[in-house]
Amino acid sequence: VVRRRLLQRYEHQPFISCLAGFYSCRWKRYQRERTEPGKCCCSMRECMFFPLLVAAFCFSLVFLYTWGEGKNDYNGFDWYNYGNLGFWFLWSLVILIVAAVLFAYISFLLVLAMCLLAEGQQLYLHWSHKIGTFLVLIFSISSLFALSILWRDHRKTVRLSFQVTAPYLHIGAIAIMVLLAWPVALHAIRADKKVTQVIIVAPYLAILLFLFLIPLGMYSPCIREMGTLGPKPALIGHRGAPMLAPENTEMSFLKTIEHGGDGLETDVTISYDGVPFLMHDDTLRRTTNIQEVYPNDTGKAASFFSWDALQKLNAGTWFLKNKPFVGMGSLSKADQNQAMNQSIYTLSSFLRLADSHNKLVIFDLYRPPEKHPYRNLWIRQILDVILKESKIKRHLVLWLHNGVRSFVQSVAPGFQHTMGRKAPIEDLLKHNIVKLNLVYTDMSSEDIRKYAEANITTNFYVVNEPWLYSLAWCCGAHSVTTNAVHLLKDLSQPLFLMTPQQYNIMWILTDLTSAFLISLIFAL
Repeated sequence: VVRRRLLQRYEHQPFISCLAGFYSCRWKRYQRERTEPGKCCCSMRECMFFPLLVAAFCFSLVFLYTWGEGKNDYNGFDWYNYGNLGFWFLWSLVILIVAAVLFAYISFLLVLAMCLLAEGQQLYLHWSHKIGTFLVLIFSISSLFALSILWRDHRKTVRLSFQVTAPYLHIGAIAIMVLLAWPVALHAIRADKKVTQVIIVAPYLAILLFLFLIPLGMYSPCIREMGTLGPKPALIGHRGAPMLAPENTEMSFLKTIEHGGDGLETDVTISYDGVPFLMHDDTLRRTTNIQEVYPNDTGKAASFFSWDALQKLNAGTWFLKNKPFVGMGSLSKADQNQAMNQSIYTLSSFLRLADSHNKLVIFDLYRPPEKHPYRNLWIRQILDVILKESKIKRHLVLWLHNGVRSFVQSVAPGFQHTMGRKAPIEDLLKHNIVKLNLVYTDMSSEDIRKYAEANITTNFYVVNEPWLYSLAWCCGAHSVTTNAVHLLKDLSQPLFLMTPQQYNIMWILTDLTSAFLISLIFAL
């Protein structure tokens, strides 16, 4: 017994029956009933819900793109959660998978709806799909809101991504408009009033015209004339090669050198007895086995341990256990054994390694906390290691610390002095700055060119994704700090690189082809 009059009734219509079955969860065959001309494609309730389905599709697409383009910073996101939750997990990958599944689900529902509309069938979305649509909409909106609050710089990453993906997003948007032409044309033709036809067709044509013309205002540094592309940016290993080996260890730096890195980046702190060593975090909890060796001191600052105590810690087993990067390949047996036997590395050993392979070095210096015996002597202690103990060639040192720059320039001439922020060219030249070390979200081809004219080079950190490295290359960056030297070294030219003539041809062909197909659909 059918308790309510079904909107869809089919007989010997397997394709339409299948569409309605997936969309409405009604699989029985009934006599087919089409939407009559002049009538709405669905009930009032369904008419109110269909825009929610479209909104869920749009918001889920925006979030999937936004989160997908943020892959460059997944590692930082996961470590942020590690610091707050106390355990390691690849949350970034889980969110990406969930976003992709939800977008695929809502896209499937929307395609079913469009197919049913194209066949002139009335819509009835099953209640379970309505709940699913609400969940997708709530998840997407709340996730975008959380990103805007907790990770504001991520918006800059998305804006940068448009500089390389916009030409291809344009083609995708035009393709969607071509697919929508069929249901729009059918409903316009079936409308019994001219006003209704205008209401249906006018917004569609307005959006289409906007998409046709939007390339006029589009900018991408990767659309450039032949022969104007600058040299490939040099690669500086961020804490070595942390996707191949435990960060800030000898193995990590050797991997960077093995894969042709041009420089090495690290972090320096000082032990309680005055030995500068490499450690990024305030504590030893993340990158050593301190919980096994000194379980009562896991929250103790790394600089309050003596060097003898630090030497007893293993700095590699955590890497094999946590696998800290999304997409990490499996290590060979030899690399696993080598990683398991890594220890905390001294600044002196690091500098001697870099000097022996003629590699640039850049490091962040961390001042010891209050009550540390070297709190007021730390710079002098580090300079002693650089100048007297390691005796590295001075032109290989990119000196970043800004606090005592004048003192360093007086006692250690020859360093390449580097500033960690943008500043007027006059100020930079006054302080003998030859390089800027900037976060990649500050990337600007105009600023890079302006500083280059004053013989000031630019380095951007941390650049891991090929698209972002390609953008830095097209913008004229001189070097990047990266976790992925082994991947970026293989790029022979920027991704998405094309000449203005090639882009104009792509743009015009896309517009002409889509205009022809849409006209044909409306004519038929």
